[in-house]
Amino acid sequence: MLDTSKTYLIVGLGLLGGKYAQVLSQKGYRVTGITHSAETMEFALSRGYVCAGKTEDFEDLVTQADCVIFGLYPTVLLDWVRQYGHLLRPGTMVTDVSGVKRGVVEPVQQALPAGVEFIASHPMAGRETSGIAHSAEVNFAPANFIITPTEKNTPQGIEWCRTLAETLGFCRISVLSPAEHDHMIGYVSQLCHAIAVSLMCASDNTELARYTGDSFRDLTRIARINDKMWAELFLWNKDNLISEIDMFSSALQDMRQKLVDDDREGLQEMFRLSTQRREAFDKK
Repeated sequence: MLDTSKTYLIVGLGLLGGKYAQVLSQKGYRVTGITHSAETMEFALSRGYVCAGKTEDFEDLVTQADCVIFGLYPTVLLDWVRQYGHLLRPGTMVTDVSGVKRGVVEPVQQALPAGVEFIASHPMAGRETSGIAHSAEVNFAPANFIITPTEKNTPQGIEWCRTLAETLGFCRISVLSPAEHDHMIGYVSQLCHAIAVSLMCASDNTELARYTGDSFRDLTRIARINDKMWAELFLWNKDNLISEIDMFSSALQDMRQKLVDDDREGLQEMFRLSTQRREAFDKK
């Protein structure tokens, strides 16, 4: 269990940062917050997500924090650490919610003062919506949580991050290296978003909503997308994503060729394989 005597500062009160604040506050932890939006801060304070927060002149909140959670885009996270990271006290535990790790973890660990431990992590609980006003819709219970430590992290730091995930309500917690994380995320998350976006951009038929069934709705749910965040995540992990797009394109071309060849058995074999793999996936 996390130490209830500690102060947990959340920097960036968006969808996930807001949910972290909500859950931790409801469980009796002292949570403070920093955000650039006065409207967001008013929302967080009025609903008790944080007991104190600021949009500027927040140095005192940083120096008073025992644990810090960054709910920021990668570029903003790096800029924030370079500007304010020196204010963190030795002994402070730090983590994040970023969807990419290479290019983030090492620079942050190098920039923070001695005695401040950054244990990167990724709650796989994002939604097609964004902002703190939608944070109550997020459900951590069925979601996965990934810790991405490096050789600079201590067993105590990793255990703190695991305990944080458990406190937030995550049931399945995994540990990957930053490189393993980004390779995996390129397929199970970013490629899925790329396909959904491509489906919506492939046709300008504004009457689609009149005719579509559940299959199209399910496939394109995540196409309603946070453009700034996902453009950044795609570009930060573009080598992995390009490789996954190429692999997917090859599989789609294989199906196309089977159609050209009237290869009924080949199509059925693909369908059987996809069904088999989906059944195995559902059992986990």
